[in-house]
Amino acid sequence: MSAEKILEKLDPADAESVVKKVRERYATFATAGTSCCGPATSSCCSPTDSVATNLGYASVDLDLLPEGANLGLGCGAPLEHLALAEGETMLDLGSGAGIDALIAARQVGAAGSVIGVDMTPEMLNAARTNVAAAGADNVDIREGRLENLPVEDATVDAVTSNCVINLVPDKSAVFNEISRVLRPGGRLVISDIVLDGELPEEVKENVLAYVGCVSGAERRDTYFGMLADAGLGDVEIIKDVDFLEMTEKASPAEVQSIMEATGITKDAVRGIVRSVTYRARKP
Repeated sequence: MSAEKILEKLDPADAESVVKKVRERYATFATAGTSCCGPATSSCCSPTDSVATNLGYASVDLDLLPEGANLGLGCGAPLEHLALAEGETMLDLGSGAGIDALIAARQVGAAGSVIGVDMTPEMLNAARTNVAAAGADNVDIREGRLENLPVEDATVDAVTSNCVINLVPDKSAVFNEISRVLRPGGRLVISDIVLDGELPEEVKENVLAYVGCVSGAERRDTYFGMLADAGLGDVEIIKDVDFLEMTEKASPAEVQSIMEATGITKDAVRGIVRSVTYRARKP
């Protein structure tokens, strides 16, 4: 990757430019069949199954997926904490190539349904291909933005998302949409990135740091304040770990490239960027 690409800057205030960069980046993941570490055969990281198991996915679930459904993306394994029951309707925000939607489809059974929403055409194509390959007739993959979900009011029992809300400029709109589509008493379990401090300006403005789920993250109190403002409560933190330590285990080449190109050391961001998995409920 060229130094020019690594050093490309982003204006966080230009929301539509941010959305365009995110869409472009995740299109490359979908078409190349790679994780954010690079190709699964690359020496820069572990194969995607290894990345997913390190995040918390069960091998038995991964083994049943069609080839290409697991891209090794995410910052947790929220679905395992959602406790889906047969007959429920689940919504997956930023469903990507369909890994969580397909696992959930088996848990809710033929009487249940799963809706996946994504904004990237290449990811939508990949997910629909994987759904067809799995014969998952109870999965509906829809094109849409998380700030304006193509889902009717109060029709969903449970919501999940894996490291996607941090990529959306207007996070408060996402939480309002979650509240709108959940039935009363509905629940959510989400893995996402929050900040426990300020990032260096060089990281805040770096395109790869944004699409890599770092610079678009909100401060912890701001993030959960927006959740509460949307009417979602009973928040419980299930897991809270240093995101940098997680990425170091996989040794993604891009993270090292960003640090070297911007002159920012890992110690400057260590402990600030947190991967949290949490649950909440709509009253």
